[in-house]
Amino acid sequence: MSNEVSLDNVDREILFHLRRDGRLTNVELAKRVGLTPPPCLRRVKRLEESGVIAGYRAVVDPEAMGRGLEVLVDVEIYAQDRKSFEEFEDTVASYEEVVEFRRMYGRPDYFIRVAVADHAAYEAFLTGKLSCLPAVRSLESHLTMKEIKTNP
Repeated sequence: MSNEVSLDNVDREILFHLRRDGRLTNVELAKRVGLTPPPCLRRVKRLEESGVIAGYRAVVDPEAMGRGLEVLVDVEIYAQDRKSFEEFEDTVASYEEVVEFRRMYGRPDYFIRVAVADHAAYEAFLTGKLSCLPAVRSLESHLTMKEIKTNP
């Protein structure tokens, strides 16, 4: 958020409904939060302009996109200097298979979520791209048994 914004209960209600369905019309959203359309639209615009609403996106079925296998990867690196870890981060962030990438406090150094078609595609990614990076000290892959809750 660029500017600190004070959110009241109506703002929070608007955000609740938009998180559940970002395609709501302003008329429907206004009805759900107990406003008329013009003030509802002004509130949404204020939330967008202030950065509280950072954007809208489609939630796409990974299988339909040929990315039915997701693997969580813990990565520890050798590099301690800024240039080395920035190069590592730039390289990994550029990989199409990487859908989430975080630098962590403590261990592991990084958390990566990889989405690929299948086990063979993951093996190709791991051996052909990730494990051969000079900064990588260790990798640990985690396959999901069951997805309990996800928040796109």
